[in-house]
Amino acid sequence: MRVTPPEPNEREKLVTSENNGREQADATGDGGFADAATEDFVAHRNLLFTVAYEMLGSAADAEDVLQETWLKWAGVDLGTMRDRRAYLVRITTRQSLNRLRTLGRRKESYVGSWLPEPLLTTPDVAEDVELADSVSMAMMLVLETLTPVERAVFVLREVFDLGYDEIAEAVEKTPAAVRQIAHRARAHVAARRPRGEVTAAESRRALAAFQRAVETGDLQGLLDILSPDVVLLGDGGGIKQAVLRPIVGADKVARLMLGGLVKLDMEMRMDPAQVNGHPALVVRLDGELDTVVAVRFDEGRITGLYAVRNPEKLSYMREEATLSR
Repeated sequence: MRVTPPEPNEREKLVTSENNGREQADATGDGGFADAATEDFVAHRNLLFTVAYEMLGSAADAEDVLQETWLKWAGVDLGTMRDRRAYLVRITTRQSLNRLRTLGRRKESYVGSWLPEPLLTTPDVAEDVELADSVSMAMMLVLETLTPVERAVFVLREVFDLGYDEIAEAVEKTPAAVRQIAHRARAHVAARRPRGEVTAAESRRALAAFQRAVETGDLQGLLDILSPDVVLLGDGGGIKQAVLRPIVGADKVARLMLGGLVKLDMEMRMDPAQVNGHPALVVRLDGELDTVVAVRFDEGRITGLYAVRNPEKLSYMREEATLSR
């Protein structure tokens, strides 16, 4: 399994931490434990990144959580570890919960709608239906409506199938409390998730029809593929122009999109891509990455359009991110 490479600065920190750990181990004669700690962390890195990303909706923050997890893990006495994977997940969960509180304050002052950071994902993510569903843009937005602890419990139980006892240790609750939280979170998510299952082939066909209509300026073609109650969300982060509030209704969304293209004085290109385990479109203006458009499908029509333009959220669209359970 290929390990998702950290951002350059995170890789430097990790290498420095590993080197420091080895130097300390050489001085104490405990090199075996240091090497084992590194091997365990690398072996589970994709899993830990996936846990952090699903809890935070931000790849950059997930990488920071992994750095914090490594620093704590490097100081653990492995001789006392019964289940190293579970312990690593526990550290990552707690660090993610701490960061969620900071993110909550940051989102309060965010300009316009806040959307999760899109990931260019490998084909195997789409093949794991449950994993792909859990990281879809639509589901990530549903998870945003949970409390931090509800989100952690839901992700660990429903996506990673951890036992209630393990989750209880990670979120510092009793197993009985975790069961109640899990029940509440499941009901909350079930009421908000897409109404019907859509195959990958159906999604690609619908997205291709949407792309043709946009590129050709076909208003009726766009109305045919959009649900009457479609919602358009845009995330420019105050850096790029984007709709500041949700736009609701097929006619409003279609006319806004086609009207914006008429005013565009740059060459636009739309390319299909696998984003968060699902078909999406990558928009380039004059050859430069500008927007990622993810969609939500319900019963054959597009019910959600999520346009991420904030350049600070597009760095993970330049190379594939490997997710795992």
